[in-house]
Amino acid sequence: MHESPHVLVVDDHREIRELVSRALVKEGFRISLAGDGREMRKIMADARMDLIILDLMLPGEDGLSLCRALRAQSNIPIIMLTAKGDEIDRVVGLELGADDYISKPFGSRELIARIRAVLRRTQADGTSGQSRHPTRYRFDRWRLDTGARELLREDGVTVPLSTGEFDLLVVLIERPQRVLSRDQLLDLARGRAATAFDRSIDTQVSRLRKKLEVDPGEPEIIKTVWGGGYMFAPAVTSE
Repeated sequence: MHESPHVLVVDDHREIRELVSRALVKEGFRISLAGDGREMRKIMADARMDLIILDLMLPGEDGLSLCRALRAQSNIPIIMLTAKGDEIDRVVGLELGADDYISKPFGSRELIARIRAVLRRTQADGTSGQSRHPTRYRFDRWRLDTGARELLREDGVTVPLSTGEFDLLVVLIERPQRVLSRDQLLDLARGRAATAFDRSIDTQVSRLRKKLEVDPGEPEIIKTVWGGGYMFAPAVTSE
């Protein structure tokens, strides 16, 4: 069974956020709401999104700057919200990598049709939600090569990882020193491989610990936060 698409609406007008939220929830979408770029980044760090509806005119960092930053890191689909006469900004938004735009004011039926069209197109070409990760990460006594999907110990030994272990490790490495709940880990990791998590997060963590930790019974890399979830403790550098 496929989960419904998760859409992030970024707009500083509360009425527009609520209007869009009601319309999309009615159509079966999952929704998160943000009023500016700071809130957008916080939400995206905690959950995987399938599409972003991004207002052009935002306080602080505007929609064009956020679109440019998002496209430098990810292929997540973006639909820009623009004022009716902002043709130049619409063109610039598309050139920066937005997938579509819709002019205010707009009807909910048009917005939903555009969302579905963008999702169909991006899912068909296999780009939806893909992140552009650095090739290698270093932490503790390990190096993870994401291109080769290899985990190498400092003594040169290569440690094999299952698909589920690899995807979970990448999620943890990208969010060091942050407490992530089991639900957050499951959602973020499923964005990388929807069928990899036929076992619980706890089982995947246990398997990773046996491969990473000097003493899996006293973990120093993937720590349990009681009542919270898990935290990737070491500092991480990327190449």
